[in-house]
Amino acid sequence: MTTETTAPEAAKQARKPGFGRLMLSEWTKIRSVRSTVWSLVLLVVLDLGFTALFTALTAAQWNKSDPAARASIIADPTSTILGTGFFLSQLTVCVLGVMVIASEYSTGMIRASLLAVPRRLPMLAAKAVVFGLLILVLGTAVSFASFFIGAPMLHAKAPVALSDPGVLRAVLGGGLYLAMLGLFALALGGIIRHTAAGITGVIGFVLVLAPLAQLLPGSVGKHVHAYLPSEAGHLISQARQGQHDLLTPWQGYGVFAIWTAVLLLIAAVLLKRRDA
Repeated sequence: MTTETTAPEAAKQARKPGFGRLMLSEWTKIRSVRSTVWSLVLLVVLDLGFTALFTALTAAQWNKSDPAARASIIADPTSTILGTGFFLSQLTVCVLGVMVIASEYSTGMIRASLLAVPRRLPMLAAKAVVFGLLILVLGTAVSFASFFIGAPMLHAKAPVALSDPGVLRAVLGGGLYLAMLGLFALALGGIIRHTAAGITGVIGFVLVLAPLAQLLPGSVGKHVHAYLPSEAGHLISQARQGQHDLLTPWQGYGVFAIWTAVLLLIAAVLLKRRDA
């Protein structure tokens, strides 16, 4: 009698993979896709390459540059060093974040994933955790590498060290920003479910909305611009709060986190309600 009642329960438990197994499965899927590996390589190459290029150009053209631009760099050299590399490399994170989930819908792999894990929300959570940690580790490493590449180039013009106020937080913030951006892109990819459309949507948020918001008149435009996800989020990679910034670095990152959490919640609801 005991065997008859416990056998179905044991079978039921066997069909429920633990969260650790789900994370291992998502890690296997991410690292086994060739486009993922090349995207991560491109992230490193673009970030470090453009950091070295633009920082060297900034130092070489120092005496010819505008005094206001020089004063801005001297006030926060860390932002200049990290920003030059992140401007283009962040697009790689946007593309990769969308592809991690949208490509499963394009190829039909999502059906196999949902057959293996009928409970859909743990699958989405595992995917977000694994991808977020991957970008956090790589982004932090790239952020430190960028700083150690750019700081010596600007040392004669605008010296900066990790021990300076706010600098270590800003360098760590570079990795935090890229990780949150990756989750933001993943959430949009989960909502849209189409790779090309998802990439277009993320790039629109990151590159298009900010200039458009600046066209709005008066304080309305300033506040809309300040609370856009990427504009608020990148403040965490600044050592000092800018004179015209409405948010502190941590406030800006909090705003970005709220944007991302809302989109992930929407993606989770749609994953539960829509067919694969």
